[in-house]
Amino acid sequence: MKNVNVGLVQMSCVKDAQPNIDRAIKGIRDAAAKGAQIVCLQELFTSLYFCDVEDYGNFKLAEAIPGPTTETLGKVASELGVVIIASLFEKRAEGLYHNTTAVIDADGAYLGKYRKMHIPDDPAYYEKFYFTPGDLGYKVFETKFAKIGVLICWDQWYPEAARITALMGAEILFYPTAIGWATSQDASTNMEQYNAWQTMQRAHAISNGVHVVSVNRVGIEQNGLMKFWGGSFVSNPFGSLEYLASHDEEETAVVKIDLSKTDFYRTHWPFLRDRRIDSYQPITKRYIDGE
Repeated sequence: MKNVNVGLVQMSCVKDAQPNIDRAIKGIRDAAAKGAQIVCLQELFTSLYFCDVEDYGNFKLAEAIPGPTTETLGKVASELGVVIIASLFEKRAEGLYHNTTAVIDADGAYLGKYRKMHIPDDPAYYEKFYFTPGDLGYKVFETKFAKIGVLICWDQWYPEAARITALMGAEILFYPTAIGWATSQDASTNMEQYNAWQTMQRAHAISNGVHVVSVNRVGIEQNGLMKFWGGSFVSNPFGSLEYLASHDEEETAVVKIDLSKTDFYRTHWPFLRDRRIDSYQPITKRYIDGE
């Protein structure tokens, strides 16, 4: 049995960065006090979800990675002895920006970053205006407590991203997220969307035999047009929920997960053993035309 305590900080955000950073650090401290060893923050936690509009002024929110926020969080990680997963708006160079997650080890060392690979462009989610697709590939990070993989929000819908990260040896998949409902929608549409989102990620857990940790934000933003649906959760390697947050409340939770379950489920449900890797070449095509 190899237990790891994972912390999830589900919070709402305001316009100014510092109150959000302070609130996130409080969440990290609360999680550490409850025994957390790895703490994951939600996507773009230092600001409101600014991608609701195409506004050149929002590029001023970006920062270098590593940079001031990772330096601040590094000190917190070192003080508390926890790993921190921090989603930030990265300024890589003049006119070049990414949606990026930094990983900081329990001694405060910056381990590296993952740049979001799949970039959406939907009403109120105009991310292609801001973010260049990631060019670092899929990443795993050897932290003090576990070898982890990090993917970001829209990546959640792609089994290829989860599969590759798991095949690289990730013991846990973390998904910092910012997703919500249009406040104009009816309740049945809302739940259909949320259930699809959760089901998709639980399927990644099952097919890869790893725990999945998904951390979303809450609160009404975008001038009242968007309600972020929270619902952060932890799935075991066979899709069972080990934790589920509310849709409305800020919550800091710590969940003990047993990494030895990966071997148990992969042995009894040997999906990796039975993969037909010789037959998968067509997956690299955009679409398989009937020629």
